[in-house]
Amino acid sequence: MSERIAVVIVTYNRADLLGGMLDGLAAQTRAPDAVFVIDNASADHTRQVLDRDDLPLQVTHSDDNLGGAGGFHLGVKQAYDAGFDRIWLMDDDVVPAPDCLAVLAAHEGPCLMAVREDLAGNLVEKSAMHFDLRNPLRIRPKTASVDQAYASRADLPAEVPIEVVAFEGFMVHRRVIDEIGLPDPSYFIFYDDADFAIRARRAGFTILALRDAVLVRQLDFNQQHALDTWKGFYMFRNLFVVHFRYGENALVRLKPWLIVIAVLLLSPLRGGRAEAANVIKAIRSARHMRQPPGAVPPAR
Repeated sequence: MSERIAVVIVTYNRADLLGGMLDGLAAQTRAPDAVFVIDNASADHTRQVLDRDDLPLQVTHSDDNLGGAGGFHLGVKQAYDAGFDRIWLMDDDVVPAPDCLAVLAAHEGPCLMAVREDLAGNLVEKSAMHFDLRNPLRIRPKTASVDQAYASRADLPAEVPIEVVAFEGFMVHRRVIDEIGLPDPSYFIFYDDADFAIRARRAGFTILALRDAVLVRQLDFNQQHALDTWKGFYMFRNLFVVHFRYGENALVRLKPWLIVIAVLLLSPLRGGRAEAANVIKAIRSARHMRQPPGAVPPAR
C-alpha cells in the first residue's frame, strides 16, 4: 500500500502568491492526499483564493497570527493526528514543478528537501550543508549552503546531504515526529526549521536534498538588513536559542553574549538604537527558551 502524503501550508496576507502555489499543487503528477492550510489571520482575499474544489483542502483560519513556527506546529500536528505517513511542509511563495511531489515520494529517506531555484532558474537553495555549533569563533553557524557549494542544479549530485533545512519544500516521515516531536511554535518566525532539523539529525535521521525535486521561489531572499526591525528581534533571539540549546561546548553556548556585546559596540555605526534594543530584548527572551521541546510524541 502506498504511503499517504499530506501537504502543510502556512500563509499570511499573500493571497496572490498562495493562489499560484495551490495551482502548482493541483498540477502535480502525484496528487497530495490532503492539503492542510493554516491561514494566520490574513486580512486580504486569502479566503476567496482558498475557495476551490480541485484540491483536498482542510483549512484552518486562525484568529491570531501564530507566525510561521506556530502555523507549522499546528499544521503538522493536524496532519500527524490524521494518520498521514509523510508530511510536506510548504510556504505560500513557492511553486513546485509538476513532478516535485512524485520525486520526493519515490525516495525512502525520512527527511527530504526539495531544491529551490528562482524565477530565472538560478539555484537558490539556502539549506546548510554544514551548520557549525562547535566553533565559538564562527559568528554564523551556516558555513556552506547548497547554492554556495554548487553553481547550478546541473552541477548537483542526485542527493546532497544537508544539516539544516527550510520549511519550504521539506518532507518528513511520521516516524521522525514519533521520535522528536513537533516543530517548536515558540520561535514564531525564523530558526524553527533549523531547530527541527538539528533534533532530527541528533536522533539519527539523515536529511537529503534531492536535485530532481524542483521548487520555484517567487520572491527574493531579502532579510539580511532587517536587524533593526521587528524581524530583527526574532533573528537575534532565535539564533541565540539555537546556540543555547545545541551548542556543543561551553564557549559556543557563551557566543550569544559575545554577539550582544559586539552589536552594542557597533550599533552607532550600523543599526542604531533599534538594533541595540532588539539584541538586548532578544538575549533576555532567549534565556527563557534554553530547553528544547520534549521528545514526547504528539497525541494520536
